[in-house]
Amino acid sequence: MAGEASEEGGLVFHPLDQFIVKPLFGDGAISFYTLTNVTLWLAIAVLAAALVFVWGTSGRKIVPGRLQSVAESIYGFVYKMVEDVCGKDGIKYFPYIMTLFLFILFANYLALLPMSYSPTSMIAITAVLGFGVFIVVTVLGFVLNGPSFLGMFWMKDAPAVLRPIIAVIEVISYFVRPVSHSIRLAGNVMAGHAVIKVFAGFAALTLVSPVAILGITAIYGLEVLVAGIQAYVFTILTCVYLKDALHPHH
Repeated sequence: MAGEASEEGGLVFHPLDQFIVKPLFGDGAISFYTLTNVTLWLAIAVLAAALVFVWGTSGRKIVPGRLQSVAESIYGFVYKMVEDVCGKDGIKYFPYIMTLFLFILFANYLALLPMSYSPTSMIAITAVLGFGVFIVVTVLGFVLNGPSFLGMFWMKDAPAVLRPIIAVIEVISYFVRPVSHSIRLAGNVMAGHAVIKVFAGFAALTLVSPVAILGITAIYGLEVLVAGIQAYVFTILTCVYLKDALHPHH
């Protein structure tokens, strides 16, 4: 429950209890092979994305149905994003970026269902995504450009005196990318769900319940927007980082 009466007659809130990792079967210790609520909703997100694109496009028609329209719209949206940000050279990496976008999008929206769990609220999961992008982009940058990839840290147009200072700043900024990339997603998702839980706790109080219910409705509506926006932000930042690997001197 979001709020429960304490011995002093008030309410005790536990808004972060919804993020506790629990085993699906039994109450024993959690190991790397234990099936948990996180495992379940990760699988559901992957399955839902696969169903929309596999089932929705299995019988493609000239006049598309609802699922086909959704799948084609998402495909076109991400494809144009990759093309606009990365250029024609980035199209070959479209499947990777599309996979990231779909996973985050479906995980975020499924987390808005009652009694669900939000995998993207866990820094452990978003860190894997963020550092995964960082490693892929860095390796790709060196594979495609060799040592000249390091040229992106050296601002030739800046005054000679400032170049070393700018280079240090650029290196620090580059290595901070995966941290900010992952924390931004997890922080926004976790904050929204926690605020909804707090309002749900206040809804148990008769005097403020109408205001609390309005608050829940407003925050839930905001979270519907945030779920899509955070998937977009994570994906477009991935495209920007990929562009740096493809064209480090631009």
